[in-house]
Amino acid sequence: MPKRTDSNQKAIVAALRKYGCTVLMLHEVGSGCPDLLAGIDGMNILLECKDGTKPPSKQKLTPEQIKWHWAWMGQADVVRSPVEAIRAVKRHCYEI
Repeated sequence: MPKRTDSNQKAIVAALRKYGCTVLMLHEVGSGCPDLLAGIDGMNILLECKDGTKPPSKQKLTPEQIKWHWAWMGQADVVRSPVEAIRAVKRHCYEI
């Protein structure tokens, strides 16, 4: 059964690809794994998509996502819009 995606995930993926990233959808992995893996300039960025138009209570990480983020020893960002996704890429790749 396919996992749900946030309504803005397609726009986030489109923005990342337009920016020059390759994007792998990870939302079907489950177990709290982030939704997207973006690659650019030899770097990989994990992104958890949340819908920034929803109330803050609907943007929270699930208990499974919290557990995953807590245990992961690498980078993983939560993004709520295409702009936030691009900022995350720039921050991790170009240290702006």
